[in-house]
Amino acid sequence: MLVDSHCHLDYFSEAERPDVIARAQAAGVTEMVTIGVTLSQSRQILAIAEGGPNIWCSVGVHPNHAGEEGPVPAPEVIAEMTAHPKVIGIGESGLDYFYDKAPKDVQAQNFRAHIRAAQLTGLPLAIHARDADDDIARILAEERAGGGDFKFLLHCFSSGRGLAEAAVAMGGYISFSGILTFPKSTALRAIAAGVPPDRLLVETDSPYLAPVPFRGKRNEPAHTLHTAKILSDVKGLTPEALAELTTRNFHKLYRKAA
Repeated sequence: MLVDSHCHLDYFSEAERPDVIARAQAAGVTEMVTIGVTLSQSRQILAIAEGGPNIWCSVGVHPNHAGEEGPVPAPEVIAEMTAHPKVIGIGESGLDYFYDKAPKDVQAQNFRAHIRAAQLTGLPLAIHARDADDDIARILAEERAGGGDFKFLLHCFSSGRGLAEAAVAMGGYISFSGILTFPKSTALRAIAAGVPPDRLLVETDSPYLAPVPFRGKRNEPAHTLHTAKILSDVKGLTPEALAELTTRNFHKLYRKAA
């Protein structure tokens, strides 16, 4: 049994979504977390999560949308939205200097608000990090020093070894997506090999980043097993052992998913 710890089920049409979920379950992907990228979409993803017993969701503002939604939400506003039993996490939030669709200072304010919401609620924060390793590590350290520990994971990890090691040192988890399966991802697989087993998760980030052998096509939660297979090879585990490990890690991090 596998968990797709990060997908975007609201990006599939309402008509096709039941088949997407059914294919995932048939492939052994028994739990999915559909991720918030704006607060305005929270009602839609809550409705999706309510539609299945093992579908969960998070709420938050993606860094690429940080300049669109008006003022940066207060941590208390984000925290209040997690009262629903299906909301098991916060995010995704973080920094994206690759697309740079929002000013860096606004992205940082947004990121800090989500960290503080995680501190308020005790729920984990899914972090988007792209071309911003140093600032991600710095802000994480500053917010821990100022407000205390909080749970987090670096989702769809494709950053450098330094950020992976800093995250693990701060108690964070790291989730790998289909990028891990790409032929040129040798360095990423080497980083994955060094991540402690009890900090590993898997995801699709679907409908993006389909793993080999589906690269270039639309991704979906059923494809989690292909990333998990490569990760099991990297870690020297059987696919069954890797599935058990990452599912256990998921429930340790997302304690509300029960």
